[in-house]
Amino acid sequence: MKRLIFSVIIILFAQSCIYGMTLEQKVGQLFLIRPDHLDLTLSNETIVNSRAEGVQQFTDAMFDTMIKYPAGGFVIFRKNINNPVQLKKFTKALKDSYIIPPLIAVDEEGGSFSRLANHENFKLPKIKSISSLKSPVQTRSFASKISSYLSAFGIDWDFAPVADLNTNPENIVIGGRTFGSDPVYVSKMVKAFLDGLHKYNIKGTLKHFPGHGSTTGDPHKNTVSLEKSWDELKSAELIPFIDNLDKADSIMIAHVTIKNITGDDLPASLSKELVTGKLRDELKYGGIIITDSLAMGAITEHYDPAEAAVLAIEAGNDMLLMPYDYVSAFNGVLNAVRSGRISESRLDESVRRILKLKGVVEK
Repeated sequence: MKRLIFSVIIILFAQSCIYGMTLEQKVGQLFLIRPDHLDLTLSNETIVNSRAEGVQQFTDAMFDTMIKYPAGGFVIFRKNINNPVQLKKFTKALKDSYIIPPLIAVDEEGGSFSRLANHENFKLPKIKSISSLKSPVQTRSFASKISSYLSAFGIDWDFAPVADLNTNPENIVIGGRTFGSDPVYVSKMVKAFLDGLHKYNIKGTLKHFPGHGSTTGDPHKNTVSLEKSWDELKSAELIPFIDNLDKADSIMIAHVTIKNITGDDLPASLSKELVTGKLRDELKYGGIIITDSLAMGAITEHYDPAEAAVLAIEAGNDMLLMPYDYVSAFNGVLNAVRSGRISESRLDESVRRILKLKGVVEK
């Protein structure tokens, strides 16, 4: 009885939390941005430039921006990191900046995409590539180490594991970032990685749905196409995703175009057919769906930040990852809700999932 009463209280709190939020606060929950976007003196070119200096402390001016353009979370990059003490202070300050604490995320895949482990001021366990892990036991152990240190540094969410198959030797994006080419084997390793992350309550992400391994182009620069049918994907690329839907806290959608499925040139991340029709409705995935970075060329070369953000929500994504121009994207979604293009009930649907990921609503 006590548990039932507590559950009812939590549900009522969640509903009151959503109903008590302003429209701007709800829209902000949809965005996972670079902390640099809170410094309005920085140009967008500087913000997305990995070689440019990044913000490493939370200032009063950034707090003012956060109040005006609240964000659901932040992604930490190497340029936002100096040393262990600084990182702990920085993530704490970001979390203390808002009533509903923002999520703090990072790419810590193991291998080349490890923002902390590859930093010269951190002495953390690292490997050359995740393909060097040879068993689920070894993978789970390695991921639990990642989980341990991410938790210690105030990070909640890891954009890992990579669930793509490494099936094309000409692929310049995936390569050693995946566990291999056999879908059943990759599926087992992905499960083990997620189990390891969950040991210290770090949220994991399966990426890049519906599979990026057989492509040849680079979505960081421009459009990348996948010439496969849905049935072909289900027989190979989708297996690591489908097998682990129940464990995945989130799934990241790739910017690949798949005309054989969608019938158009929309990237998967902006396609309602793929995001809602396939992943949400057919595969019955109930967790967070997040786009890949909206600052990639596959998006910026064809859509302005506001339109890309609106299309991504219309497609069925819950969270929008790092738009090129955050203020423009924020205002684009806000205006789309105000005009009725995006209904407030659709907005609330994603906000509830985000608050659930944050632990504000019932599990």
